[in-house]
Amino acid sequence: MPTAPAEDQRKLLEVQALDTRADQARHRRSSHPVLDAIAEIEERAQALEEEGITRSTEVGDIQREVTKAEDDVQAVRARAERDTARMESGQGTPKDLQALQSELTTLAKRQSDLEDIELEAMGRLEAAEAALAHVHEKIGEERGQLGELMLERNALWADIDEELETIKAERAELIAGIDPALLALYEKLRASHGGVGAAPLHHGQCGGCHVKVDPGSLGEIASSAPDTILRCEDCGRILVREG
Repeated sequence: MPTAPAEDQRKLLEVQALDTRADQARHRRSSHPVLDAIAEIEERAQALEEEGITRSTEVGDIQREVTKAEDDVQAVRARAERDTARMESGQGTPKDLQALQSELTTLAKRQSDLEDIELEAMGRLEAAEAALAHVHEKIGEERGQLGELMLERNALWADIDEELETIKAERAELIAGIDPALLALYEKLRASHGGVGAAPLHHGQCGGCHVKVDPGSLGEIASSAPDTILRCEDCGRILVREG
């Protein structure tokens, strides 16, 4: 059976403890509730941005309607002013003046109708602009909340990154003297066993899978040399004898 100094095997448990802490820290970094809150706000903000585009387009369309209505009213008003001036000048035959009077009546009705259209469009424009302003206000609120949450996230990540750097330094110092073959085996097992490559043998039980070692195997373990590398028969992890 492969062997490695018993002291190195016991150090593996310290390395494992550091690796577990690092895994937990990285998990906190990737699964903290603040990330879900940020994602929710970003989703709402995106929806509001899209609504804002729709509202802005609507405002632009209605503004063009208002402009056209204003131009139409102005054109009819100008025509009426010219006809009125001709009427007041008294120039033209009675038939011409009668035609001007008839046209003025028609223009007055047309102007009234166009002014109603203008007022209706202006009312819709006011409502559309208010809706757009409300969307912009909501976007501002969401962005404010998002900024606060990002500050919280960044502070959290800074703390975790600092913790990971500390763990990395401690780990580097700890593994410096460990048997390379033992360490390589540990790394291989850790990668394929959910981050746990070594576990203590405590009261006849594997600390990795928590399965009791059968009495026969315990007898073999007891009689084996201290530097023998033990493996759990159930999970395959390195079993480290205590003491």
